[in-house]
Amino acid sequence: MTELQTPRNGISKSFFGPNKSIASNPIPSSSPAFATPAHPIRSYNQPPRPLTPTVLPVLLPPAAIRPLAFRVFTKKHNLTLSSPALQALATFVGKHCGSGWREAGLAEKVLEETAKAWKKEGGAVIVEMDSGKLVTILKSLEGCMSGGRVIQSLGLSRQSSLVSRNSSLDEVALNGELVRPDSLGREDSQQSLGLSNLDVGMDEEEDELGNDPRNYLKVVSAFEQPRLTYVASRKHFEKASKPPSLFPDPSHKTQLFRQRYNLIHQRLLRNESFHAPTIAPRAPSLQRSSSTIATTQQAYKLTSIANLLGRGGTSHLILGLLTIAPTGTLALSDLTGSIALDLRHARPIPEDGAWFAPGMIVLVDGLYEDEGASIGATLGGGGGVGGTIGGKFIGVSVGGPPCERREVTLGVNSGATSGDAGTSAGFGWVDFLGVGSERAIGSRMRRLQRTLLPAEEESPRGRMVILGEVNLDDGRSLQALKKVLSIYDGDSCEDSPMTFILIGNFVKTAVMAGGGNGDSIEYKEYFNNLASTMSDFPTILRSSTFVFVPGDNDPWASAFSAGAATVIPRQSVPEVFTSRIKRAFATANAESSRDKTKKGTGEAVWTTNPARLSLFGPVHEVVIFRDDVTGRLHRSAVRFRSQDGEADEASEVEDDAPESMDIDEAVEAAESTIPAPKAKESASSNFSTVSSHVQAARKLVKTVLDQGHLSPFPLTTRPVLWDYAASLQLYPLPTALILADPAAVPFAVTYEGCHVMNPGKLVTEGRRGTARWMEYDAATRKGTSRETLF
Repeated sequence: MTELQTPRNGISKSFFGPNKSIASNPIPSSSPAFATPAHPIRSYNQPPRPLTPTVLPVLLPPAAIRPLAFRVFTKKHNLTLSSPALQALATFVGKHCGSGWREAGLAEKVLEETAKAWKKEGGAVIVEMDSGKLVTILKSLEGCMSGGRVIQSLGLSRQSSLVSRNSSLDEVALNGELVRPDSLGREDSQQSLGLSNLDVGMDEEEDELGNDPRNYLKVVSAFEQPRLTYVASRKHFEKASKPPSLFPDPSHKTQLFRQRYNLIHQRLLRNESFHAPTIAPRAPSLQRSSSTIATTQQAYKLTSIANLLGRGGTSHLILGLLTIAPTGTLALSDLTGSIALDLRHARPIPEDGAWFAPGMIVLVDGLYEDEGASIGATLGGGGGVGGTIGGKFIGVSVGGPPCERREVTLGVNSGATSGDAGTSAGFGWVDFLGVGSERAIGSRMRRLQRTLLPAEEESPRGRMVILGEVNLDDGRSLQALKKVLSIYDGDSCEDSPMTFILIGNFVKTAVMAGGGNGDSIEYKEYFNNLASTMSDFPTILRSSTFVFVPGDNDPWASAFSAGAATVIPRQSVPEVFTSRIKRAFATANAESSRDKTKKGTGEAVWTTNPARLSLFGPVHEVVIFRDDVTGRLHRSAVRFRSQDGEADEASEVEDDAPESMDIDEAVEAAESTIPAPKAKESASSNFSTVSSHVQAARKLVKTVLDQGHLSPFPLTTRPVLWDYAASLQLYPLPTALILADPAAVPFAVTYEGCHVMNPGKLVTEGRRGTARWMEYDAATRKGTSRETLF
């Protein structure tokens, strides 16, 4: 008996007969006995076959794609390409799109995706190669190019991925392997494509931050703020390439004033009053209207000082820096030269409405008198030697450069109800605080602000409590602070103020320099007493952010200045004195973690002077600055003659209302209205009813904001760190400015959309047992002065 032998493949040919499919296909046929599939298994380990023919690279000159790049980047996305960036894009398009870059429209799609990725990355309005962002974007696109097109996964959204019409419906090619579309998640896809993470996980971030507006509050110190420089030739801002130094090159001192001049000059050229009218203008005058008021066909033209030579006896309008010449007389300087200034017959515009002191950039309207017509030889008439041209400029009117609203600077359409960024010109792509630009995240943050802090409803959580001149060496200050904290202690964590801002000087005299009876040990004891007082209010400590801003009497700068004007920006109070206060916050937060019914984690932030608070990114900016500005202006301001011919002291603020104050009244009101023909009489009557304190506050606010600088004084009067001078700029205008000046009366004034507040002293002088502070509402952007007895 012969034994039947079964072949190794599991079945005999004689049983089923010859089968040709077995030889051609190693997979057995479909049969219930073997449980084999009806169709062959698709292997995903094999390399994909090319879907499109290989692209032959071509050498593409930049001039060939310049019109296309202009249409995509400039007209569609409001971006400007630099020459190196255009060269890089031309090389990329020629390499990956080949000869069909124009006919097939491949280059336009590549440029479109590049522009979108650049804006997602938060790039500047000028596309350059220096930042490295463009190189990263092109490397990401290089891995996604196939046949001159950009491949996109169908699982990605249009805004965060790259579109390709030729991508397969069944599979996506990535890194030479075939993967299923359902296995390609959103996060993995964006990481593989190398796209920006700006929009990725925003919803998750909002869920983590919750509905507390304080989670969107960020304190930006002067040394953390981005160091931006305005480049006049390119008309945009650039980050400083060199690291900052406390001992920079002497050229940085010149750059400090050049930067201030360029910012104000470009701001003037953007103002409607300096635009050439379409019809014949009327007689020009330095009296101007606000940037928000419709001008009636008046235009000004600036003249540089160097262009005055040979034009004696003609009238001109000059923008220059008011300085003191070596001869002791006033002089006016710009980027082209200097000239002696005669203000004996000049009048300020508006009269008694602004301060004018050396170190400020002013507009002077007057006549140029050449050196030959001058009577007698003067030391200043050097015939152009040393940058000073001969002759003198006789001023007729002196005014400050008009201010520019924040919405105009950032290019935001203030009239839109949605709050989205408009398409007007501005610096919306510039990140001034390092929290994101207006064009990148402004629209999203505005929607979030309307949800968490609606302006129509009263929101106690959006309050900021501002206390000025908290002298801890005075027992009355601790009593007043305890009384103020007790007022807010009854509120719940959801309704308590978002932040408490305590501004120095924290001691009356510079104890670190031997002033008074104290030293460093006594100074630490003052903060220990403050910690004991704050420990009595644990609910406030675990639900609010306390911000401490030092003054001139606080260490360590006061150890060398003895309380005089120190160099700004200045560092925060050293940590060696603040350990007890940090311990009080840690104790309150630990109690909150143990008790689940008590929510919140408060913190204490010791920041610089000046400092900035960012709420909801670029939407809300609050500047905090402690300085004796009023006293310095009284000592150094220029005096003008009044209309009756007598010298008018610059320190006087209780004069009668002049006739020209009607224009400044409209500017201070900052309303977008056209003045009526009889606005002059009505404004004068309204001005006469305003108290002298309000007049002094308006005068101070107008001076600081028009200058666009926190310290518009010479370096000999107020020293400044040259490499950190950008932190003193008020451009764009903040939404709120806390100008803590104990010499001035407390006020809250809005000028060109910027709300300026002075909390004054915590303990009111001349009124026994009275505490005064300022309460600012971030939702309504208004401040209120409050008082209480203790």
